[in-house]
Formats: sequence, structure tokens, C-alpha cells
Amino acid sequence: MLTSEIRHIGVPERSSTILSADSHRRSDIGFDLASDDEANTIVFSTNDFRIRLADTEVGRNSASMLVNKMYSWRGYPGLHKIKDNPNQITLAASMKDTLVGTITLSIDSAAGLMADEIFKAEVDKHRGPGSKLCELTKLAFDADADSPFALAALFHICFIYARRIHHCTDAFIEVNPRHRRYYERMLGFKQEGELKMNPRVSAPAYLLCLQLDHMEEQILKHGGTSDHPELTRSLYPYFFSPREEAGITQRLISNY
Repeated sequence: MLTSEIRHIGVPERSSTILSADSHRRSDIGFDLASDDEANTIVFSTNDFRIRLADTEVGRNSASMLVNKMYSWRGYPGLHKIKDNPNQITLAASMKDTLVGTITLSIDSAAGLMADEIFKAEVDKHRGPGSKLCELTKLAFDADADSPFALAALFHICFIYARRIHHCTDAFIEVNPRHRRYYERMLGFKQEGELKMNPRVSAPAYLLCLQLDHMEEQILKHGGTSDHPELTRSLYPYFFSPREEAGITQRLISNY
């Protein structure tokens, strides 16, 4: 559930086409890696922010702390812990060595998705031959970070893992009613079913679904156009351009 308004890969090349979070796109920006251990978790980096895999106990604990901080701020009870799971990929975004965002991508398996707990009938409608489902959970982003680039990068890298690597067709997310319009407007999600109580946070939730074909179309059309975000009221201009995505995808696939 969103708390703010608004498996392992190798080391990326030290010089790559990347997105700068200072509202300008730059090519072939190099960056220094602090250590081999740190380098092994980095998915993407700029001078202003970096995104890494939270695939260690320390990384997952740090991401869980941010989730609990933001959930508590929103009034959601309970202790929410990101666990080691072979069907999950957790990403963490940092700015100036401060963790500002995290998101977990879960790939459908025999164990099912978290959304099945209260929305199984709605999710099952999308299961079948030719389909593969995924969901986004444990999303927390510090609004004080004020970086649409970092937020968009989290979503775009999730898309790369879901679509390019795991060949998913549909993505689900459970959201609080006050955030539903944001996801519909900014990313193109659509409501599935009726409002239900989510016992994990003791709050009502909508189930939203996004066809990844639609997301792919929006990225091709708007990705990398953040110099003119007024052309569309969505988050997609802050996504990577198709050329940038291709470079990132190639590196992830080659090291997956």
C-alpha cells in the first residue's frame, strides 16, 4: 500500500547512459563505487541517486524500517517485514546515502500473491493460458525527497524485471482509497472489484491492475521526455527513454 503521495545482478558498467535527477539527461556519466560489496547490489546510479537490490538481510531490514516509518506516519498499525523470498525482488532508492524509497516486486507462483488474501477472485480472473501475474508491495517513498526521477526509476526497473525478464502480462497493487486516483492518472492502473478491508494495515483498500502492454506503450511514447512533462499528466516522462531502458535491460539480463 502506498504510503506517500505523490535476483541478484552484477555490477553495471562504470560508464553508461543514465538518467540524471537534476532535471537534465546526460550520457556516459561515470560513477565511483564505494566497495565491491556495495557494487554487487547496484542496479542503477547517477550523481544524485542510486537504486540497489535489497537482497541481503541488512538491505531488507533497512527497507523494512523505511516501510514501517512511512506506514506509521500514515497511521497504519503493525510491524511490516520484508522477507527473503525467491519470488520477490526488493529495490531501494538512496539519495546522498539516505534511503528514500523502496518497492518489492512479487512474481506469481504456486504460493500465489499477497493480493490473493482478500482479492483472490479478482486476481484469478487474470490467471490463465498466456498470462503471468506480478504485484507491487511494500512501496514507501519519502515525499521530502521530492524526486520524480527516483520514484519513476523504481517503477521502471520493476517493469524491466517483470516484463523483460519474467515476461509478466499484468501487475497488481493494493492501495488506500485516497491514493487510487494517483495510480490511475499517473501510471494507468484500473480498479478491479470493490473496496475491501485490508487486515494487514487495518484500513480499506482497492485492488488496481495494470496491463504491462499499456505500460510498455507509455514508456515508448513518453519515456525520457521529462524536459516537457506538461505534454502528459503522468509519471511516464520521468521514466527512462527506450534507448536507456535497452541498455539497462541488457545488463540485467546478462547478469541475471
